[in-house]
Amino acid sequence: MPTFPAPDGTLLAYHASGSGDPLICLPGGPVQDSVYLEGLGGLDAHRTLIRLDLRGTGSSAAPEDPASYRCDRLVEDVEALRVHLGLDTVDLLGHSAGANLAALYTARHPERVARLVLLTPGPAAVGLETSGEERLAAARLRTGEPWFAEAYVALEDLTAGRGTAETFEAVQPFFHGTWDEAARERNAATVRQRNDEAAGIYGSEGAYEPEATRAVFAEFGRPVLVVAGEGDVNTPVPTAAAYAELFPKGELAVLAGAGHFPWHDDAEWVVSTVDGFLA
Repeated sequence: MPTFPAPDGTLLAYHASGSGDPLICLPGGPVQDSVYLEGLGGLDAHRTLIRLDLRGTGSSAAPEDPASYRCDRLVEDVEALRVHLGLDTVDLLGHSAGANLAALYTARHPERVARLVLLTPGPAAVGLETSGEERLAAARLRTGEPWFAEAYVALEDLTAGRGTAETFEAVQPFFHGTWDEAARERNAATVRQRNDEAAGIYGSEGAYEPEATRAVFAEFGRPVLVVAGEGDVNTPVPTAAAYAELFPKGELAVLAGAGHFPWHDDAEWVVSTVDGFLA
């Protein structure tokens, strides 16, 4: 397992798979073992995927200072990986909460990012708000599902601020384009793969400066792709569209019928869309 030291000495690991030009991939969760990204539906047939295990996850060591789990503190871990790989510039992909880290890296080191892919991105780093009605509208695309009624009531509670841990679990089908046994297994694996202590610190106070980040993005002239799932209640299409509009060269791609993990819903579409953009 290849490793490299973070600036504070924490030993970090990454996984390289596939062939072609490298694409650094930052996992969501937040702070989830990067194994869930796997080959991103076969994208590794076209690119060498470099999956970073964030500190305290996967094969990476836990830091001495838990405060270093905060998203803005992780930016220099990504920069250390770039230096370790000997790359002048990088193509960078962030999924879900990992898109916040990708955003902060791009804002701090814009000259180092050649192309940026934000895959069903969490928008906290840029301060975009998603209304409850936008989430519910995305959910209503699934009205024909046998689990819909119970999950929709739970989502109404969450959007009204009445959610509990049990309520959040009840809405999980909306995160997946197909709520089958494979999706249930992936959902259960999330609990085992996520560092809950780190997740609580990742987006804590001080992690983000949305106005400053947006100001950099307004001047960022490199290509940016935002990928959305049509039925994703975490990052509904209007939020993803607003994110793409923050960039002079931002573009939006929407996968019909997809959830928060689109490479499991239509791998061929995701590979074609992302590889075509990067090419």
